[in-house]
Amino acid sequence: MPGMPPQARAAASAEIRVVDSLAGIAPEAWNALAGGAALSNPVLRHEFLHGLEQTGCVGERAGWLPQFLTLWKKAPGGAETLAGAMPLYVKLHSYGEYVFDWAWADAYQRSGLEYYPKLLSAVPFSPITGPRLLADSDEDRRLLMAAALRAGRQFSSLHVLFPTEEEAELCKADGMLLRRGVQFHWINRGYDSFEQFLSDLSSAKRKKIRQERRRALESGVCLKRLVGSEISDEHWRFFYRCYAATYRAHHSTPYLNLEFFRALGRTMPENVLLVVAELDGKPIAGALNLFSPSSLFGRYWGALGHIPLLHFEACYYQTLEFCIERRIAVFEGGAQGEHKLARGFLPTPTVSAHWLREPAFADAVERFLAREASGMEQYLDELNDRAPFRQTTERHLPPGE
Repeated sequence: MPGMPPQARAAASAEIRVVDSLAGIAPEAWNALAGGAALSNPVLRHEFLHGLEQTGCVGERAGWLPQFLTLWKKAPGGAETLAGAMPLYVKLHSYGEYVFDWAWADAYQRSGLEYYPKLLSAVPFSPITGPRLLADSDEDRRLLMAAALRAGRQFSSLHVLFPTEEEAELCKADGMLLRRGVQFHWINRGYDSFEQFLSDLSSAKRKKIRQERRRALESGVCLKRLVGSEISDEHWRFFYRCYAATYRAHHSTPYLNLEFFRALGRTMPENVLLVVAELDGKPIAGALNLFSPSSLFGRYWGALGHIPLLHFEACYYQTLEFCIERRIAVFEGGAQGEHKLARGFLPTPTVSAHWLREPAFADAVERFLAREASGMEQYLDELNDRAPFRQTTERHLPPGE
């Protein structure tokens, strides 16, 4: 398997180094570098990324080999400071990415070429848009991007998943191909209550949600929202049983382990919301979310038994109530899920960037992405035509009507 050089000179006053673990990077230095992004996007925090390493969720056995780019600068007195970083992994497969390139890998293999290992900039198992070039200046971001492209030449390809639009344009300027996708996000329009949110929906959608909530609760289920220290080790052990059971039901292997979830509760308690559903006093299902003062990210769901419509209550409606109570502006519902549209979520474009070393395959992928982008534009238009919100001519209904 090809490796990456331990370091490369990027500029006279700056040095790019590759690190295979965040253990040597101080959490406060990393989180300060991520700045406001880390405050609003918990998966960019040192605690989250290093927690994946410490618990074995990433590493050689997992097929995610950390190869983070770090940018160091020397102050006039000689002290070094961390001026930039880029989460980067050597990938031995395409699991846990949520931007699907299996067909590309298959085409490589049928042509007698090796697609893996590839180089990937992403937050593992997290289809969440956010900065991938962590630096304060455009110059430093360009240095990181150039270093990533140089490193990518040792692999079949380089991929940057869910970057910001500004970073995507920088990737495009450096010759990478852009790929468009869609997710469903809920926007808080300053609601004071769940009923006020419902009053913004069309009458059919409003009626459907009320019916779903009523049917779920008529089963006798009780739901609790737990934050931070309210989540005990017993809760984590229960949730992991639910999470693993869901993967088994889909004949798959969980990406994360119990130790990682425990680490989240220990190192990032202020960012964790766990919704627990109980029946006859016993827990039966759970939904895990990460949140900040401005954003909430729906992540994982699992159940040990089936209750009709409980998934919607635990994963969406309880979480929407939480966002309204805390004045959280955006609820990102995760990858895919057109069914979220009927529950007040709106289609939101996403982007990824790709560079392939083989010119013939790069040309073929470029043509494919052009066709896909055209279809994605039409799909977004169709989704927007089916927006769940009422027309402005429809009157507001009082709560409960």
